[in-house]
Amino acid sequence: MSVEEAESAPAPPEASMRALAEFERHLVSERNLSRHTVRAYLGDVRSLLEYAMRQSRGDLDALDIQLLRGWLAHLQATGQARTTLARRAAAVRTFTAWAHRRGVLAADPGGLLGTPKLRRPLPGVLRQGEARSLMDVAATASDDGSPVGRRDRAILEVLYATGIRVGELVALDVDDLDHERSVVRVLGKGSKERSVPYGVPATEALADYLTQGRTALTRPGSGPALFLGVRGGRLDQREVRRLVHARLADVADAPDLGPHGLRHSAATHLLEGGADLRSVQEMLGHASLATTQTYTHVSAERLRAIYRQAHPRA
Repeated sequence: MSVEEAESAPAPPEASMRALAEFERHLVSERNLSRHTVRAYLGDVRSLLEYAMRQSRGDLDALDIQLLRGWLAHLQATGQARTTLARRAAAVRTFTAWAHRRGVLAADPGGLLGTPKLRRPLPGVLRQGEARSLMDVAATASDDGSPVGRRDRAILEVLYATGIRVGELVALDVDDLDHERSVVRVLGKGSKERSVPYGVPATEALADYLTQGRTALTRPGSGPALFLGVRGGRLDQREVRRLVHARLADVADAPDLGPHGLRHSAATHLLEGGADLRSVQEMLGHASLATTQTYTHVSAERLRAIYRQAHPRA
């Protein structure tokens, strides 16, 4: 929606606004979605309701599949990306399904609404040799004995060993580590908790950081955060992203990836090593197995590249 349309759009009826407020409570209290996701969903649904008002069909009962498709077509005509259209369609489907269950809508038109097909590029990953080189670079950087160097090495080892998200990493507390079992407790999307194992190199890097690094970074008020910044507060995600980019720049021929690239790499290398999809799904905290299957495509693409390079009749 353009700025001019947003300014001129009539406000949805009071009944629609009440439904929107109840839907917000549902997303927050029952679905336990993040503030960012809730804000996006509410904005998408309000966009639909305002479009309906401009079509003189402001009542919720007027929502049908023709109106929903017209709204998406209007958004597409304004040049919105396929990813944005797919998200907006998902938000509206969630709203109409909820409204139907609550008796606000007699039928669920969103169930008939298709999703624009997305062209998903394969995620970038490191080769296993590049991942080893990255950890060697991190170990060398920590040889100066500085608390930050020890911390950075532990961060990279944990990211690659566990495949956790950068937001999950910075949210870790000291007590989330189970040293005896070499397992970390992670609070993922939707506040779903999972336990993820890590190996010997990560164990050693964590032990070095906790005894020689974190103690030096701790300040009054540091709290239980596992990874601390130079001022003693919980480390920010942006610092982790800068760290990954900086260290990868020192690895010859390695792609420029962020923390999510290490997550992709960990998943790909697990599958290449023989891990089953269901186990990798559990480790990464994917809600759908289809998301995990993306990494099998990465491995297959790499295999095809090797074949084209090596086979005389490729």
